[in-house]
Amino acid sequence: MLLTVWFYFCLVILTVIAATAVIIVSIFDSKGSISLKITKLWGFCLIKCIGVKPEVYGLENIVPGQPYIYAANHQSFFDIFVLLAVLPPTVKFLAKIELFAIPLFGQALSRAGSLPVDRSNRQAAMKSIDRAAKAVRQGSSIIIFPEGTRATTPQLLPFKKGGFVLAIKSGQPIVPVSINGSRFIMPRGGRRVRSGPLRVVFGQPIPTDTYKTKTKDALMSLLQEVIEANYDPDYPHNLTSSESTARGCAKVLTQAP
Repeated sequence: MLLTVWFYFCLVILTVIAATAVIIVSIFDSKGSISLKITKLWGFCLIKCIGVKPEVYGLENIVPGQPYIYAANHQSFFDIFVLLAVLPPTVKFLAKIELFAIPLFGQALSRAGSLPVDRSNRQAAMKSIDRAAKAVRQGSSIIIFPEGTRATTPQLLPFKKGGFVLAIKSGQPIVPVSINGSRFIMPRGGRRVRSGPLRVVFGQPIPTDTYKTKTKDALMSLLQEVIEANYDPDYPHNLTSSESTARGCAKVLTQAP
């Protein structure tokens, strides 16, 4: 209980500080590089405040300076903090439009370059995907959650197709990311926060330039297979089945066209 209270205290204080800093810095930080570093520090501090030290595998698959679409499974709100903490400070989010309406936080999210998606309006959503694809082509990396929302069960939810249209339109590689253990730290539907082991596995980037919009289902199936190969829903309680790493990803990638 004390850990939960401490985490939410840190969340409020650090969010206010980080959001204010991003808004101020963005006035003269035209490229957004300082804002993204502040965002990364925000995520890092939030996982540290409850003593989470993620094990990270596969970062050697990531080429510095190369823009990517990072596609991760989504079991917990905590996933956002973890990805910000472990990834280079060049990533932005494709986030639901409701988040941009939150006072101060929404403004900072926009100033840091994240892009809103109105999932209730298909036409507006497609325009957001086009803007995100353009941003990736211009050098930004984007984080997406293909499931579209946090899962309430240990298994992955069916993937939605919008993120794959984005990846194909951008022409840049999509990186499978498997997050293990976050559902035990901060599960959806629960308010209690626990510390514990957490493992993040980055698979080998999947080229998208061989796919077309009409073949996005093949890309979606491949990505889901890679994420599942490195995802253990019972981690850390079942360590023996969570030992797959980027080697498994490389094997799966041989099926790509």
